[in-house]
Amino acid sequence: MSAEIEFKTGVIKPYECMKEGWELIKPQFWLIFGITFVGILIASFVPFGIALGAMFCGIYIPIFKLMEGEEAKFEDLFQGFSYFVPGLVATLVLIIPAFILTVISYIPLIIFQIRLAQNPNPDPNELFVFFAFVLVDMIVIWLVLGCIHAFLFFAYPLIVEHKLGGWEAFKLSAKAVWKNLSGVVGFITLEIVLGILGYLACMIGVYFTLPVMFAGALVAYRKVFPEAGDSDFAAPSNAY
Repeated sequence: MSAEIEFKTGVIKPYECMKEGWELIKPQFWLIFGITFVGILIASFVPFGIALGAMFCGIYIPIFKLMEGEEAKFEDLFQGFSYFVPGLVATLVLIIPAFILTVISYIPLIIFQIRLAQNPNPDPNELFVFFAFVLVDMIVIWLVLGCIHAFLFFAYPLIVEHKLGGWEAFKLSAKAVWKNLSGVVGFITLEIVLGILGYLACMIGVYFTLPVMFAGALVAYRKVFPEAGDSDFAAPSNAY
């Protein structure tokens, strides 16, 4: 099915997408804020990110409706559970590498603890090499996970709009992201800036920027993936 879904390239302008996203949700900002807050809260309480995909889908559904001129409702969030399986599969694309890389990152720490037990006064040069290695290791891990996260950029909207399976949505998302790499990287950079500003605002400000980020991301999605003539944002009868 993904082969039939066409996408555009070179159409993402990060600031404009974020601005259009804000204009889209501004009339019902507090509704979208509540949906986003509760969705992220539920996702954070369920261990191992199992509900993350479902909640992301649930957050996108009311924003999709606003985009189509339909009425958004708070209960739209819980329609995300109708996409639990494809959402989980897409999320596992990030969770599994994150778990593996985290385990690998602990190996040098374990080795260091063993060496420290054998020699409580290690050579300073050895310590410098160890901490430099750990720093490089962490940078590589964050870069790898950042790339995977970027390739997931369009996956959840694709699951909602086109009822794709999780792996199929990830593959199509990755392909579209690669063809729009500069725009997606620019948008994610803008998200990071907004997130930092939100944290600086007594740390709670980030919760007020998240709805705008989701809306801006959906605007970027729509620019890349033109509206399907038969779009239906009702809960699917079966999605895998």
